Amino acid sequence: MSAVLGAIPHAGGTEFRVWAPNASAVAVAGSFNAWSATTDRLARETDGCWSADVAGAKAGDHYKYVIEYDGVELQPWRSDPWARSMTSSVGDSVVYGPEFDWGLSTFQMPAWDELVIYELHIGTYHDEPRGGPGSLADVVDRLDHLGELGVTAIELLPPAEFPGGFSWGYNPSSPFAVESDYGGPDSLKLLVAAAHGRGIAVLCDVVYNHLGPGDLGLWRFDGWYERDKGGIYFYNDERDLTPWGHNRPDYGRPEVRRYLRENALGWLKDFRFDGLRFDATNYIRNIDGGSNPAADIPDGWRLLQNINDEINSDQPWKISIAEDMQNNPWLTKDTGAGGAGFDAQWDSTFVHSIRYALTRVSDDERDIRMLAMAIANRYNDDAFERVVFTDSHDESGRLNGNQRLPEAIDPGHADSWFAKKRSTVGATLVFTSPGIPLIFQGQEFLEDGSWHDDDPLDWTKRDRYAGILQLYRDLIRLRRNSGYTTRGLRGQGLTVHHLNNTDKVIAFHRYADGGPRDSVVVLANLANRSYPSYSIGVPRAGEWKVRFNSDWNGYDPAFSNYYSGDATARPGAMDGMAYVIDIGVGPYTALVLSQDT
Repeated sequence: MSAVLGAIPHAGGTEFRVWAPNASAVAVAGSFNAWSATTDRLARETDGCWSADVAGAKAGDHYKYVIEYDGVELQPWRSDPWARSMTSSVGDSVVYGPEFDWGLSTFQMPAWDELVIYELHIGTYHDEPRGGPGSLADVVDRLDHLGELGVTAIELLPPAEFPGGFSWGYNPSSPFAVESDYGGPDSLKLLVAAAHGRGIAVLCDVVYNHLGPGDLGLWRFDGWYERDKGGIYFYNDERDLTPWGHNRPDYGRPEVRRYLRENALGWLKDFRFDGLRFDATNYIRNIDGGSNPAADIPDGWRLLQNINDEINSDQPWKISIAEDMQNNPWLTKDTGAGGAGFDAQWDSTFVHSIRYALTRVSDDERDIRMLAMAIANRYNDDAFERVVFTDSHDESGRLNGNQRLPEAIDPGHADSWFAKKRSTVGATLVFTSPGIPLIFQGQEFLEDGSWHDDDPLDWTKRDRYAGILQLYRDLIRLRRNSGYTTRGLRGQGLTVHHLNNTDKVIAFHRYADGGPRDSVVVLANLANRSYPSYSIGVPRAGEWKVRFNSDWNGYDPAFSNYYSGDATARPGAMDGMAYVIDIGVGPYTALVLSQDT
């Protein structure tokens, strides 16, 4: 099966091609033939596909497939699995003309060490409470906020067509179509073009561990199925079971592998996305989503390898990220070595350890050694093979029983001193630890509660907590080395050299090559006490300047503005370093220091 599938318009009409190997007859009915079930019949091809070239059918026309199985017409009529546009998840497929004026663009994908990702849900990013979902055009209206924040990439929760207007997006019903309530395919292209015009990359979440389960036109598509299962697109044995239903795609069928592979590549080529984040890859490679080899799905692993090989071959500057959450280094090993070939993966050790430490009520419960392990964790000795965060749609999601970090720190009081202080220490660790940092929408202005698909961001908080927003801007500038004084935050080097579990203080050294304006020392106090003169080891003599102090009262009037002045190193062996500084540090405070000379 090598010919293009779906509805492909051309000058004289539209060619329709669909895979339905068990059908006894197929026709296409649409607005171009008065919805006749018999006028435009498709011819059987040798590879299980059916095709017809329909004169007069054009872009914008609506259509569905009329499929017979054993001589009986299936009801309802089928949506096109390859439809690029839908009127709704249960509506008509729409012939889509791919012509789009992208204009001139000088955008270049940032290097991995400059990526700062902002995870964004289209329906709730910019929306009115109790109204319909937000749209792609609404996101464009708020892109300047992200440019001012300093992020270099936005990651869209899945934009593929799903049931209804409200969803997280992880229940795709028509994987090739852009959600109609969001505005459809041209609106998505306009968003990507607008982001690129501001120097912001756009990443796309894709879901291949399951499909549906609601409004799933692929279900028993051509009438055939076994054991009361889903038919040609799905496993028809025990491998079909996922946490989201009996709907795992059959990775063993070459036609299904092609369907998913071309879907992934289509987001990158047709919509010019700059990378993909693959949802729950552990359920693609393993029946139970775990590490039991007896439950492995080799065909799923090969699918991931094949997709990543094609990305690396055709568009190697684009990033491929796995959400596996099993700390499996093979996800980010090269395919030639047997790995899955991802560029990076979400780091479960980091998020779970940091959130656990920050949400303990008692300081005595915070384990600095566990924090050190989270900061130092990496895959295959590469800092940028992991994505680090304290909040995401999963960690904040109401459906998962979770809360945004400030809410989890002080339930019902996300704007309290404790919530602000400890969540901003967490933000400092995200932007100063090795890895690719990610924040979730609203995190930058202290959004509270739990996130859900009908809970739009409260943009009044942008002004109410303008100081917290400034804190995030400052951290992002440091992470990107915008002031040319913190190059080490973009480097591979890390030494976690100071661990004081009694007083709950940790310090670590970040560096690329080391030296002035490169070496960075981060000090974090995770206790509700201050120190007028706290001693830590540093790698070089000379003056260490405080580039960031999370206790500055410009970030919040309630912060103590505890004096943390620049410090001059003195000789003395400490923490495995040859020099020592003595510096003031406030309660629940993080400091970032580096040298000019």
